Amino acid sequence: MLNGKQRAALRAAANGLDAWFQIGKGGISDNMVADVSAALDAHELVKLTVLRTAGEEPKALLRTLAERLGAEEVAAVGGKIVLYRRSERDGVKHIEF
Repeated sequence: MLNGKQRAALRAAANGLDAWFQIGKGGISDNMVADVSAALDAHELVKLTVLRTAGEEPKALLRTLAERLGAEEVAAVGGKIVLYRRSERDGVKHIEF
């Protein structure tokens, strides 16, 4: 569980990131969950874009993805959502708080 300072640090770090995935009218598929999980294992912090055609609010999609991935909800601002999960992989540079 992240505290306020950690969440703020992650939001600041995500500010410069490009979104790697888009959630559109197809919603969240099993393939997307697998791809986002692999990205979290490699980078720990991932930003996604929620398109207007998604049919759900970004906060609801963020909550769903976090539950399915075992990740932390960092932010849902406008059409962008950010997830964090500490990687268990060897050789990954961990985000330090």
